[in-house]
Amino acid sequence: MDVLGSRIVVAAFDGWNDAGEAASGAIAQLRDSADYELVHSVDPELYFDYQYTRPSTRMDASGRRELRWPEASLWRPRLEQEDGTELWLLTGSEPARAWQAFAGEFIDVALRDDVTGFITLGAMLSDVPHTRPISVFASSQNEAVRETHGLEKSTYEGPVGILSVFEHFAEIAGIPAASLWASVPHYVATAAPSPKATLALLDRLEELTGFGPAREHLRTEAAAWEASIDAAAAEDEEMTEYIRQLERTRDTWDSPDASGDAIAQAFERYLRRRGDGFDKR
Repeated sequence: MDVLGSRIVVAAFDGWNDAGEAASGAIAQLRDSADYELVHSVDPELYFDYQYTRPSTRMDASGRRELRWPEASLWRPRLEQEDGTELWLLTGSEPARAWQAFAGEFIDVALRDDVTGFITLGAMLSDVPHTRPISVFASSQNEAVRETHGLEKSTYEGPVGILSVFEHFAEIAGIPAASLWASVPHYVATAAPSPKATLALLDRLEELTGFGPAREHLRTEAAAWEASIDAAAAEDEEMTEYIRQLERTRDTWDSPDASGDAIAQAFERYLRRRGDGFDKR
């Protein structure tokens, strides 16, 4: 059996870890592809700062106003796949406090329910062109996972988000873990969401797990997203030249003579650039 097993938690969170809403978008696609039921939710009073992650209000079906609080929840499919694979989904907002308790609460549930693997999904703003395939940096601190799936071992040192905390806690608990990070062009940060990055994450996730939702609609949306950026760039000579520079750099990375560490180095530059000034949406 694969080292990640057949009951795998796939985790993604809003905020610092989710450039272009690519990771949360991937979770949403998975949620829409099957019938899921709630396993566990945290008490928002324990982990969220409402000045940064504010509750929202809306009108219910009867016209009454209701409040929706920040949340983080674990979901499991009601039916397993034909090959026995189960992708459980952990998603919500990145917490503002008590990260060790937050991660520990979900890891305890995972151990109770015999979860066999853990995969985190993230997305970062990077110096990459929108016209090339979206790079996904796939890594693991687990030697068996790296050998089985041909993943990298990240050597990054510095500030991290909640995804790194989960990966660390899962490994300590004996649950093999892997991490997937998509590189989103930084100059299209306002053009969220980024369906092309979501598609890249789902493609890579399927390579690891053997499971992925239907994605033809995402391919159409990704093509439209790319075309819209092409149109905007065509009206800006400086932007056009900048994109050409990024394309030349990316093509060098992709050449047979390029180092296999290029994406890993870009990932580490991103984290150092972000420092501890994470997005507190």
